[in-house]
Amino acid sequence: MALRLFQRERRSLFGEILDWMLTPLLLLWPISLALTWLVAQNIAGKPFDRALEYNVQALAKLVAVKNNQVQFNLTGPAREILRADDTDLVYYQVLGTRGEYLGGEHDLPVPPDEDKGSDGEVRLREDKIQGEDVRVAYTWIKVNVKGAGPVLVQVAETLEKRKTLATEIVKGTMVPQFVTLPLAVLLVWLALVRGIKPLAQLEKRIRARKPDDMSPLDDTAVPEEVAPLVSSINDLLSRLKVSLTTQKRFLADAAHQLKTPLAGLRMQADLAQRETDADELKKSLKHIGRASIRATHTVNQLLALARAETTGRSLAKHRIDLVNIAREAMADSVPRALEKKIDLGYDGPAAGQRLTQIEGNATLLKEMVRNLLDNAINYTPENGQVTLRLLTDRFSGVLVLLVEDSGPGIPESERELVFQPFYRALGTNVDGSGLGLAIVLEIANQHDATITIEDAELSGHPHSPGMRIAIRFVGMERPDLG
Repeated sequence: MALRLFQRERRSLFGEILDWMLTPLLLLWPISLALTWLVAQNIAGKPFDRALEYNVQALAKLVAVKNNQVQFNLTGPAREILRADDTDLVYYQVLGTRGEYLGGEHDLPVPPDEDKGSDGEVRLREDKIQGEDVRVAYTWIKVNVKGAGPVLVQVAETLEKRKTLATEIVKGTMVPQFVTLPLAVLLVWLALVRGIKPLAQLEKRIRARKPDDMSPLDDTAVPEEVAPLVSSINDLLSRLKVSLTTQKRFLADAAHQLKTPLAGLRMQADLAQRETDADELKKSLKHIGRASIRATHTVNQLLALARAETTGRSLAKHRIDLVNIAREAMADSVPRALEKKIDLGYDGPAAGQRLTQIEGNATLLKEMVRNLLDNAINYTPENGQVTLRLLTDRFSGVLVLLVEDSGPGIPESERELVFQPFYRALGTNVDGSGLGLAIVLEIANQHDATITIEDAELSGHPHSPGMRIAIRFVGMERPDLG
């Protein structure tokens, strides 16, 4: 239960794409609303600013100079026009050349002195009057009075009309978005459903397949983005097909190979049950023992090949000394060599040298060397010779393991075939399962090594070509020799 709490939930591709599409859309909507409000305020203020500028220019024309004094005469109709707005309050102010009050509101704030523009230029600013925000248009007018400063004329207006117009603009812009936004979400949903539909169809096609159907998937009806996935699946199916074919052939061959010794065991057991003569009974039991040894050897070889094929890449590799591996394998082969009166020898460096150390799996390498020695001893006649050599190629620096024998050798036409499981060289009557060299090849491949077969041509055995199997560890990681 505790483990389930920490397990990561399976993500939905549909939901994740939908989130990445809708989240920015929903986040941008309030930002769009704020920007629209700012733009609406700017748009709404422009016509009212022009009206304020017109009013300031109209009031400026009422400023006159008489008897060397500035006068401002605002007629009644003009005053009523300024006060005619039902929504906003309009204020005006006219100050003389010395800042004296000439007309309008007394408490309307004046612009800073440094903000004086050229004669007749109308400027705008934000300000407050009686606690209310107002928009102010003002201008400085130069008069023909000696030594006098400019006259200030300004008109202020509250902002209610501007806010109302800006609100209407925002409503006219955003209300349609309330309709289009759900429609956009729906269209995105439908587009995703349609876009992911090929994946669902591909899943149905895979589920509808029979367990033994390893034919490639049709990639013509899938989107371009899914084509690499289908190609990878087809590659996997192709490799699985080869693997299953190999396993079926292996099982069939293994059953066939085991059938012969088991049938012999059963026949010898039946004969032993019928025998009354003690000597004949002993012969039957001897045959049963030999048949059981052959069956046991075949089963062990099958298990070794299965272990090399299925677990070689998953087993850990460590730094090992091939000299120790060779010595252990030779010690296991000594009894059989003595039984056949075969001279079993070793030629190579002593243990503990860096030149003979590699990164590998000791169990598999020992199995490989043991099978090489067993194969050589099996095919070498009595009083023959089998030698295991370990050396370093002086040109390439590659570590080489050689197994030489004085047997009949293998014709060149069969040298590639002998690595196939259960293949037996023609013209030999030696007991065996035909799996030894197949195991050697598999383990060598696991260690990035190459195998070659050639005639040994050993001195002292001129009538036998002999055989030399060379394993070169060309791809193995070597320890630092520095």
